[in-house]
Amino acid sequence: MSSNDIAIKVENISKLYRIGLKEDMHDSFASAIFNFIKKPLKNFRKYRSLYRFGDIEPDKFSNENNNSDIIWALKNVSFELKKGEVLGIIGRNGAGKSTLLKILSRVADPTSGYAEIHGRVSSLLEVGTGFHPELTGRENVYLNGTILGMKKKEIDQKFDDIVAFSEVEKFLDTPVKRYSSGMRVRLAFSVAAHLEPEILIIDEVLAVGDSAFQKKCLNKMEGVAREGRTVLFVSHNMGMVSELCSKCMRLSNGEMVDSGKTKEVVSEYVSGNSVSGHIDLRNWSKDRTGNGPMRILYLSTKDKNGQVKSQFSFGEPITFNIGISGSPDSECIIGLSIRDSFGHLILHFSNLDDKFVLNQPSVESEIQMCLEDNFLNEGAYYVTIFLADGFNIMNDRVQNSLSFTVETATKGRIISNSSICLSAKWGIGAMSENGSVNN
Repeated sequence: MSSNDIAIKVENISKLYRIGLKEDMHDSFASAIFNFIKKPLKNFRKYRSLYRFGDIEPDKFSNENNNSDIIWALKNVSFELKKGEVLGIIGRNGAGKSTLLKILSRVADPTSGYAEIHGRVSSLLEVGTGFHPELTGRENVYLNGTILGMKKKEIDQKFDDIVAFSEVEKFLDTPVKRYSSGMRVRLAFSVAAHLEPEILIIDEVLAVGDSAFQKKCLNKMEGVAREGRTVLFVSHNMGMVSELCSKCMRLSNGEMVDSGKTKEVVSEYVSGNSVSGHIDLRNWSKDRTGNGPMRILYLSTKDKNGQVKSQFSFGEPITFNIGISGSPDSECIIGLSIRDSFGHLILHFSNLDDKFVLNQPSVESEIQMCLEDNFLNEGAYYVTIFLADGFNIMNDRVQNSLSFTVETATKGRIISNSSICLSAKWGIGAMSENGSVNN
């Protein structure tokens, strides 16, 4: 790869944190401003078209890897990104995604390693970063734009476009503290996107906006990429990552464990969430909401012989076994949705849709939902499950908890995933002490 084509070069970036200690002074926003004033020559280098940072020695940390008060948020991460490429960064919570973007945005310094940035950078790491709650939306456009490196004349020229894109014209002279999180992210993204940077860094903030605005932001980022600029995008939404990113990188426990074409990396990540066909959700907290009396205990996928498995053939029946606890004050509603590796909703079922009534199940029960007509294409799929009651109160919802794969045995039998409408067969049984089900 020619050095003239490189937008970002990262070499063995590592970041160490000590549990229970405050962040180092150079990691705080206040100290960044202090250092900016104190070291004008150093900061002048930052605003050139090329700047390099890092090369910090580990400084006695190498012998402390086994200490319980030390966490390596990143460990020897290296990659190169060409100008005009769009890189998706995926992984579970705590994988190191946000830490990497903070380092590349100069919010935090690495413990060791270095990075080279070729071009002007615009970062959107948190909703409303750089916004003052007491100032109006109009005033914050100028404040945030200035923080991102825009001159007042440049903001004046782009002001109408920024406001029109954000769709908050009606509330422009309202203090930002009265904005919803969605309104703040609209305005923040709009300012960052109109900075016209060579490199745009975005960390999960689009999850706050509505679907229409998310699509609008995707189109904007695609336009940025088509103009030859570079985008780094962190998201848990595999659909958005797959649609936007030409290449992808997966982090786990601070290390890069996979990189390459987006479709392959995303598919491997999704299928790796649960390879056994069973997942215990009693102590599961990731992507979980709801605090009602009913809880989801586990989720399994079984074949027609009752064997737990995670790989199925095209047309082979799939039974989803859902363990639940607690009794609702009214009718029990259970729903299950299936998405593909790109995050597209393929199927959705509920006992109400299939006219299967669940009134006052026992304290611990297992619900069986059988997909007898499995017309899913070859690929990886993941399951979201929820429990609600007759008052439409969400008791428990676990997103993307279990994954399974479908293999196409016979070519020519593939049916499009774009629109599938199937009915499911439901059943219920009380769990015995050994975990079996008595129908």
